[in-house]
Amino acid sequence: MPLSEHEQRMLEQMERALYAEDPKFASALEGSGLRTYTRRRVYQAVAGFLVGIALLMAGMVAKQVWLSVVGFLVMLGCAVLAVTGWRKAPKPGEQLAGAPHARRQARQKRSMMDRIEQRWQKRRDEQGGQ
Repeated sequence: MPLSEHEQRMLEQMERALYAEDPKFASALEGSGLRTYTRRRVYQAVAGFLVGIALLMAGMVAKQVWLSVVGFLVMLGCAVLAVTGWRKAPKPGEQLAGAPHARRQARQKRSMMDRIEQRWQKRRDEQGGQ
């Protein structure tokens, strides 16, 4: 699900604040950090899936239907996390934020968003002043 305009603006503001406050930390989070994060998320989801199988089997052995249902739900949730994490993970040679055209597009988007925000603020100021 895509983010709304307001959510995108808030995210951009948080990113700018992070870069302004600690640029070294922010640059460490880019690129391979994202790949590591998604890989770790997929591994955790696989481990959770195995726990779900164990709960499902334990519920069947103990004849506890609720435990089997919980195990199935854990398996389902972990499978969804693993698939979405696997799709979002960048390929080993791929750079998300490091590509020059990506930076240029991000800069153009930000400048466009800044212009829109300035226009919006100007209209609010004009309407509030009347």
